[in-house]
Amino acid sequence: MDAFEKVRTKLETQPQEEYEIINAEVKHGGFVYYQEGCCLVRSKDEEADSDNYEVLFNLEELKLDQPFIDSIRVAPDEKYVAAKIRTEDSEASTCIVVKLSDQPLLEASFPNVSSFEWVKDEEEEDVLFYTFQRNLRCHDVYRATFGENKRNERFYTEKDPSYFVFLYLTKDSRFLTINIMNKTTSEVWLIDGLSPWDPPVLIQKRIHGVLYYVEHRDDELYILTNVGEPTEFKLMRTAADTPAIMNWDLFFTMKRNTKVVDLDMFKDHCVLFLKHSNLLYVNVIGLADDSVRSLKLPPWACGFIMDTNSDPKNCPFQLCSPIRPPKYYTYKFAEGKLFEETGHEDPITKTSRVLRLEAKSKDGKLVPMTVFHKTDSEDLQKKPLLVHVYGAYGMDLKMNFRPERRVLVDDGWILAYCHVRGGGELGLQWHADGRLTKKLHGLADLEACIKTLHGQGFSQPSLTALTAFSAGGVLVGALCNFNPDLLRAVTLEAPFLDVLNTMMDTTLPLTLEELEEWGNPSSDEKHKNYIKRYCPYQNIKPQHYPSVHITAYENDERVPLKGIVNYTEKLKEAIAEHAKNAGEGYQSPNIILDIQPGGNHVIEDSHKKITAQIKFLYEELGLDNTSVFENLKKYLKF
Repeated sequence: MDAFEKVRTKLETQPQEEYEIINAEVKHGGFVYYQEGCCLVRSKDEEADSDNYEVLFNLEELKLDQPFIDSIRVAPDEKYVAAKIRTEDSEASTCIVVKLSDQPLLEASFPNVSSFEWVKDEEEEDVLFYTFQRNLRCHDVYRATFGENKRNERFYTEKDPSYFVFLYLTKDSRFLTINIMNKTTSEVWLIDGLSPWDPPVLIQKRIHGVLYYVEHRDDELYILTNVGEPTEFKLMRTAADTPAIMNWDLFFTMKRNTKVVDLDMFKDHCVLFLKHSNLLYVNVIGLADDSVRSLKLPPWACGFIMDTNSDPKNCPFQLCSPIRPPKYYTYKFAEGKLFEETGHEDPITKTSRVLRLEAKSKDGKLVPMTVFHKTDSEDLQKKPLLVHVYGAYGMDLKMNFRPERRVLVDDGWILAYCHVRGGGELGLQWHADGRLTKKLHGLADLEACIKTLHGQGFSQPSLTALTAFSAGGVLVGALCNFNPDLLRAVTLEAPFLDVLNTMMDTTLPLTLEELEEWGNPSSDEKHKNYIKRYCPYQNIKPQHYPSVHITAYENDERVPLKGIVNYTEKLKEAIAEHAKNAGEGYQSPNIILDIQPGGNHVIEDSHKKITAQIKFLYEELGLDNTSVFENLKKYLKF
């Protein structure tokens, strides 16, 4: 409740339209560690919102362009703090280690660090484990000590290039887990948090198609896994000294069509954050009596934001939606109740509606959609519609708060989020039904969603735009080839558009990791022929297309610029050829390629990008953009 009071005080002293983006923050002992300006600082917990803080390190010493702190880890006895530093225009990161004393001192700096965690050995010495990332591949684990016994050594190397490695410290800090994964299979090793120099213990050797994640409590391992039927996630447990799969006992099963978003472990409770049939739930499991309490969350909520939390009595989290800023909630175990932040009530709750709809795909599958529009909108068929899609890697469509989406709804737009197969909104099977040789299911789902929206009176083709980023570009590009008349305009960011040539090139950083998602066209003729059926680049032809705005990044390692440039040139050639035969008066669509400097994959908060995309949409749909840019200035500091 103290946290709620601080939040309310902040909101009351801010203009209603301004919302703060909160960077990494960690509480440890009696201190809060966070970024203030260009510095890593700490302050006493009760003074966290004041100007009374201690500067630990000035990020400007790294000589990076606009650096920010991505994550922070504090050593168990607070002798050291480690922080991962990044910049907006690059995925490269630097991990700094600062010695905490009367005069904080930079102890070490490691380049290209992905995940990192502290443990303490038998002699009370702090040991930092970290993973090293090279060319977007994370295969090596290192461990380092500081002070008089300074050392840095490689601890583990993953030999299979299709796997990646990340570290996770169990909630009780008893074990450090080394997680070795690809898209469908995982293997976990345990490092004893009390004896980190001992050899790690294997929980279960990797089995193709079996995923599992590990938590610990009271000498028991709690394992979230898809092993067994149905192949959805379920919670199992076993004694920590008998971790192999034959000893796993079923503890809790999920309902069908359920996505496990996260799990948090407490002394006497396990909390599951779930998405079931496109609505959010929290399940609180009492570990003493195996009781289960299921809490249905407000229907406006579309996503969770997890809070780092060391308080054993409370489970805090935030809820958000694309048009509403995050709101704080806390489940208090003693009262058995969920408390919500009080005070400031966002006006969007009264001025907008959120609808959960379904579209029937060609094969009869029901595809969920989330739709937003103004409450007082009349004649929705004449309103502009912006459709969002992703549908890959088992990942949910991003539905975090975006100020520009809020502005569009305020200006009369309808926003539709299509949760097609290939994504993870309805669980693991939903992903499996939209990958490899089932990729066309996602395209059929997207087409069905747009037709259903139009059929139910939400906008019309001449006022419909489609947007996606990264792998979402595959479905968007395919729809533009196969049914372009459904759309008027398209915006894409760092889009994946040349699936075939990319997956044939094993020298690219991520090709081997991606085989489980797209297939292996180099060695499997079936995969090659199937990719040819939907690949956006391969299926461009002389016909009418919607106007397209593409934002690409000059040094993007995930989606190489070359493939986007080749797609754009081929698309322009096909449009020019079609225009020759279309006769006089034919209006060719606009194809815009906006190449931004930098090496990051997607830069969400780029004001230049946001402005360019909105300007493009308004011009293509023939809308007046006077008020939208005035409203946008309330949220974005131009």
